[in-house]
Amino acid sequence: MRSAGVISGVSVAHDRASIQEIECASDDDVQTVVDYLLAQEGVTEAFSLQTCNRAEAYVVTDDAADGRRALDDFAPEVRDGGVRHMDHEESLRHLMRVSAGLESLVLGEDQIIGQVKAAVEASREVGGIGPMLEDALMKAIHVGERARNETAINEGAVSLGSAAVRLARAELDDSLETARTLVVGAGEMGTLAAKALASADVAELVVANRTVSNAKQLVCDLSGATAATGLDSLEAAMADADLIITATSSPAYVVEPAALTEAGETMLIDIAQPRDIDPAVDELDDVAVYDIDDLETVTDQTESQREHAARQVEVMIDEEFDRLLAAYKRKRADEAISSMYEAAEYIKRREVSTALSKLEAQGDLNDEQRETVESLADALIGQILAAPTKSLRDAAGDDDWTTIQTAMRLFDPGFDDLPTESSRFQSGVTGRGSNSDSGRTEPEEELSRRVLEQLSDD
Repeated sequence: MRSAGVISGVSVAHDRASIQEIECASDDDVQTVVDYLLAQEGVTEAFSLQTCNRAEAYVVTDDAADGRRALDDFAPEVRDGGVRHMDHEESLRHLMRVSAGLESLVLGEDQIIGQVKAAVEASREVGGIGPMLEDALMKAIHVGERARNETAINEGAVSLGSAAVRLARAELDDSLETARTLVVGAGEMGTLAAKALASADVAELVVANRTVSNAKQLVCDLSGATAATGLDSLEAAMADADLIITATSSPAYVVEPAALTEAGETMLIDIAQPRDIDPAVDELDDVAVYDIDDLETVTDQTESQREHAARQVEVMIDEEFDRLLAAYKRKRADEAISSMYEAAEYIKRREVSTALSKLEAQGDLNDEQRETVESLADALIGQILAAPTKSLRDAAGDDDWTTIQTAMRLFDPGFDDLPTESSRFQSGVTGRGSNSDSGRTEPEEELSRRVLEQLSDD
């Protein structure tokens, strides 16, 4: 499979879109998005990433205009200012930044690498990952791992779960330790939130989850956690809580106004994507609802502490970006060159066979003479293709993709489509007609003449 093409990307993320807009762009799951994109005209590869604070998609096409068209309907309900379209190089750099945690709401957070890996596998399962995206995504993951192993970008980093606990501490006037708390959801983000609450030594910590056994396991693993319950008992659990953090993966609202009408003074923080809490809940008296957009304020200090590490990661990304581009250039040039040599080799084998048959008809040939014919044919190919090979490598170095693409079209071996008679191929390449006296083309005559001269010399 050839990897020539360009990557186009689109992003709806927390830096320019609201949580509601991110939700709109995440209506479908990753595999549904990839399936849809692969069905668009000109799209050969596709990838989608969805997290709590971003929804993104990437496609590979031969032409950048096709890529942009394929992504036009990615987030139709999101205002123009909330959608970022990225060209090939922007997409490559952005994927590295995302994986390194530079684009996260919480600078340097670790969860994003796992999310990228999961999205890659989900996209791969439906046939979305090909050579172009494979190289780009593996490089992005490599950069993310390097950033965390070689810099302090994630030193003291907080997750959305622990950022929610920081926000709660600030809003509750440092009375978090006496609060009765409830975490709804025992997945990755719910677990992080529960761990942060347990570390804060809250007075009571209850975990509610659709699968009660998962909630019980989490409670067993956490010191300070007091109880586990199912979602069927959620209303009663919320009535007893001062602080509720929701982090499920439910496609529908988990918390609705009717469940909190008698709850009294309650703080709710929704870190789920899509949201767990019906916006109408915020209209209830004594109930305060916060979401991911509100966590921006509590991450500022964390970001300032890791600015130096972030600058180190930026330098790392610059280096890895240049390496990736160079690898793409080499690969594209090598593919074009390979196609060119494959086509030439196909013709060489056929013409050498024909020449040997004709020479054998004139007398027996020994092995040394056969090798001489083969060597002559190889030398001809090498000398004829030397200049085009250099030109293609120079074109790759100069970002001259038009020349590369043209060469790949011209020299596509397409063995099933090659004419069966050498004269048709050679007259098309050289522009010369057949020699009507001998029934052979001029290149054939020349080849036979040079072979006979070489054999005579031997």
